[in-house]
Amino acid sequence: MGTGLCTRLGKSWERMERGLNEAVSKSMVGKYFKLEARKSCFTRELCAGTATFLTMAYIITVNATILADSGATCTMSDCSAPVNRTAGPDCMLKLNSGYQNCLSKVKSDLIVATALSSMIGSFAMGILANLPLALAPGMGPNAYLAYNLVGFHGSGPMSYETALAVILVEGCAFLAIAALGLRSKLARLIPNPVRLACAAGIGLFIAFVGLQAHQGVGLVGPDSSTLLTVSACTSTDPVTGECTGGKMQSPTFWLGLVGGTSVTYFPNNPLGDTNYKYFKKVVDFHKIESTAGAISFTNFNKSEVWVALVTLLYVDVLATTGTLYTMAEIGGFINDKGGFEGEYIAYMVDAGSTVVGSALGVSPIATFIESSAGIREGGQTGLTAVIVGVYFFLSLFFTPLLTSVPPWAIGPSLVMVGVVMMKVVKDIDWNNMKEAVPAFVTMLLMPLTYSISNGIIGGIGLYVALGLYDHIVGWIKWLIKMRRMVVMEHNQVSATARSDPVVEII
Repeated sequence: MGTGLCTRLGKSWERMERGLNEAVSKSMVGKYFKLEARKSCFTRELCAGTATFLTMAYIITVNATILADSGATCTMSDCSAPVNRTAGPDCMLKLNSGYQNCLSKVKSDLIVATALSSMIGSFAMGILANLPLALAPGMGPNAYLAYNLVGFHGSGPMSYETALAVILVEGCAFLAIAALGLRSKLARLIPNPVRLACAAGIGLFIAFVGLQAHQGVGLVGPDSSTLLTVSACTSTDPVTGECTGGKMQSPTFWLGLVGGTSVTYFPNNPLGDTNYKYFKKVVDFHKIESTAGAISFTNFNKSEVWVALVTLLYVDVLATTGTLYTMAEIGGFINDKGGFEGEYIAYMVDAGSTVVGSALGVSPIATFIESSAGIREGGQTGLTAVIVGVYFFLSLFFTPLLTSVPPWAIGPSLVMVGVVMMKVVKDIDWNNMKEAVPAFVTMLLMPLTYSISNGIIGGIGLYVALGLYDHIVGWIKWLIKMRRMVVMEHNQVSATARSDPVVEII
């Protein structure tokens, strides 16, 4: 009887599913997204959208946590001053209750801004380009903004507001490049080994961040002798960050690695109590208070601004080009001419989403490689991206839960992002030193100098230097060859002149 009941329920479900898919396919929605033309159906697109969101949902918390590491819009004025004293600039680098309270609020802003910009980008990609591709703030540019431009808690060369202005200009520039069809030409200007190594280097940089204490599991830390060493300590020096006791005994490290140790993200202090009360609300819609519209063109004439602008534009163009063509290849969208339907609009949407993201206060928006999960589930139309956008919309109401994810839970995600991004190294020609050396330097400099732009500049500079060396050597060899030919001809003329009789005319 049980088997028969399950069979009847299964057949009933299949009839309901078939009826739903037929109804949606014949509706205006189905015709707009070309469900029948692309041999797809609503339930398949729903599964694809769900799979894509589940694989990229981590970005909501991870992106907000990384950007909050910069201090965002928090300044020295938010610090709590000691009794009868004024707060100094170092208050932003120490555990100051006022500054930490500002950081917790701005992290909530950034979570909402991340989810909202991802929702808008995914909706636009699905509705306008009709492609099953989801968008969100990209990994790499967010780390570049937080640790290279603004710096940890505002210790970098520019303010968060100026960095957002750089992102706004970069988004507009990318939009113009996409509109004029110059994207492919610009991408070809970058040497292939540097282009491939850039993704791997960013992956190493992100993984390195995930292994440190302030943003990850805390496995590595500073050392006065070797600069870097194994850490995961129970106590560290508040000034240098060096381990002072309990190496490899940090409970948060083991919690992040395997789980099971006793530790809390809500310490018994006023800030911890406030965060715990907010966490218990579970469902709450947080209004963006500080990051939206926080764009300033003050000090925009600094050299660091233009380096940042070129770097972000370069990374954005390459990342978008690579991701879109990879996804199109996986989905079977590539046509005989090497393009795919909706390609032009897709680039416009990607660039336009970055402009929207900067207005909300987050790093550049990018098409996510995790969209491949949905494509493998059968997603063929923009309905998949729209469903992802709906999930991002729902996440806006769970800010208390998302803001309470600790760094040691985020660290493993950052390491896995690095693992995924490293796979491009197989395409580098390691047997050709002219390509291998610039690629290696690009990957090496990014984590070791804590700068994505240093890696790109170093890789391109070395590639150009090696190319110029070959040209110079070639010119020298040509000049030597020409000199030998001239000398040889001169010797032949001299020999001929000596052998000819002298005829005198009287």
